[in-house]
Amino acid sequence: MLDQKSLLNLRKILDFLFLNISFLLAAFFAQPIEALLTNQLIFILLILQNIIWYTTSAITSTYYDATYRSFSDQFFSLGKNIIIEIVFAILYLFFVKENLFTRNFVFYFSTLLIILIYSKEYLVWKFVDSERRKGKNLRNLIVVGVNDFSLQFVEEIELRSEFGYKFIGFIDESLADRNVLGRLSDLEKIITDNKITDVIYSGSLDDQQIFENVVKICDKNVVKLTILPQIKQFFNSNIEMNFLGNFPVLTFRSNKLEQFQWRFLKRIFDIIFSILALILILWWVYLIIGLVIKFTSKGKVLFNQERIGRGERTFLCYKFRTMRGMDSFGKNALVDDSNRITPIGKILRKYSLDELPQFINVLKGDMSIVGPRPHAVNYNNLYSDMVEEIKLRHRVKPGITGWAQVHGLRGDVFDFEENKNRTKKRIDFDNWYIENWSVKLDIKIIIETVWQIISGRNLGT
Repeated sequence: MLDQKSLLNLRKILDFLFLNISFLLAAFFAQPIEALLTNQLIFILLILQNIIWYTTSAITSTYYDATYRSFSDQFFSLGKNIIIEIVFAILYLFFVKENLFTRNFVFYFSTLLIILIYSKEYLVWKFVDSERRKGKNLRNLIVVGVNDFSLQFVEEIELRSEFGYKFIGFIDESLADRNVLGRLSDLEKIITDNKITDVIYSGSLDDQQIFENVVKICDKNVVKLTILPQIKQFFNSNIEMNFLGNFPVLTFRSNKLEQFQWRFLKRIFDIIFSILALILILWWVYLIIGLVIKFTSKGKVLFNQERIGRGERTFLCYKFRTMRGMDSFGKNALVDDSNRITPIGKILRKYSLDELPQFINVLKGDMSIVGPRPHAVNYNNLYSDMVEEIKLRHRVKPGITGWAQVHGLRGDVFDFEENKNRTKKRIDFDNWYIENWSVKLDIKIIIETVWQIISGRNLGT
């Protein structure tokens, strides 16, 4: 069984191996073998490429304890390394004026490096995910303090196996929750008996003696301690931490998408992404899905429904039809229509392919690639009675996918109380996305959405 450190070292070795293989194969195919063997400049470049990979990996934190990141985070980190390698190779060839190299070398090197590195990462993540689902390569975690935030934290930890944690239980004075293992006085014994590697502190920081005691016990047992602040709803990436004299203060700023330049940037990204997707992939996917729907059930290929957009304006949202008699779908909220779903509709819904026509909505300006999912009018009225803050999500255009969706918060259940809690959580995630928006976050959500679909772990069903 590979432990975290062994897995980390294996990934490092494979990255350097594939970097060198990509380089040498590209050099071999780009020029005659005789010229390659007598060319010192190419081997100097190879040495420099290895040094740069090592340096950029340290700076961008490419190599890390995989407990804390998702596949999309690692995708970005490796992407930075790969781009730096390619750009440096181009600059090197330009400045040394090496005539033996051609543009073919850069093309071969870039293509091989991208394919090999990302294929390796995919296989490693599949292996790690498989091992963790078997209960292996996990870090044993306990949480000190039972409250709304710690309960939500544990729920997400248990939902996202890629974080690499095995939740053992809570430490709390009340002993009310069924997962409470004991009181603070039992902390050291619980850490020892359960081989705990991580402690999350979600208790009050007012009593400094209690907190210092937790720190002392964790240090004594070489356990990693992390604080979970109970003010999550106020935190976003736009917060600045400053000092007024010796006092730390947090400064809150308005969300970026209220500003024209950021909305313009997001719109440009949406248009470019949608056009590329339609030209390269979606035109033939639309054709195939449309023909299958037409020949397997009666009715229109597309289903149009009024939904709530930015500023609470309504628009016609396009979807592939997945049900029989779908023209009347959506008139009654929380009604079980599963018996009307067509066989092809089940497949489209499972992989979220029924949402693909919404790229047309994006080009029309009704929607964005990433954003809160648009509610049907009648559903929105229902949700308004459940969650007072629902109007906050209408500050931005709705999206094809979103932050809530990649966390499994899409769709409704038929138990009213459970659905109310689920809806509130979904809107909390939507509002977090709005307050923390960035182009990088949009790309991360897109990658995470595709990753969940192709890996068979589509949480947004």
